Amino acid sequence: MQTEADNPGVLVFPPLLYGAALLVVIALRWFWPLRIPAHDAVFWLGTALLAAGIGVAVWGKKTMDRAGTNVNPRRPTTAIVTGGPFRYTRNPLYLAITMILLGISFVIDTWWGIIVIVPVLLIMHFGVVRREERYLEQKFGENYLQYKRAVRRYL
Repeated sequence: MQTEADNPGVLVFPPLLYGAALLVVIALRWFWPLRIPAHDAVFWLGTALLAAGIGVAVWGKKTMDRAGTNVNPRRPTTAIVTGGPFRYTRNPLYLAITMILLGISFVIDTWWGIIVIVPVLLIMHFGVVRREERYLEQKFGENYLQYKRAVRRYL
């Protein structure tokens, strides 16, 4: 069932939100570093988060492309994707971009990423994810509800 505005009406385009958050983290680090103790260990944790985030993002995008649906949340969803990383989380791309932001924050040695991620996650949850869920429930009905019951929202 398609509506006149066949998209979830998200408040913000997620890559722009995370890109802006990264710029805020870098600016705050410049003025007030808030360095992380035990930086060597945190650097490697950040590197691992960054690599894993990129891997999940690529895997998720390829899975959506193979399913023939739009990755961009401002465009219509044409299919419920349940394969690839979508078997483990309903939002692997958002999880991936969160991992990337945190990974970069750890690599550049600042707590600001942890601080900035809190409002970002609130905006994502209420302004993006919840809107997408309502949209998918309306568009796909019981098929989406079954998927929603079977797979966690985040982790």
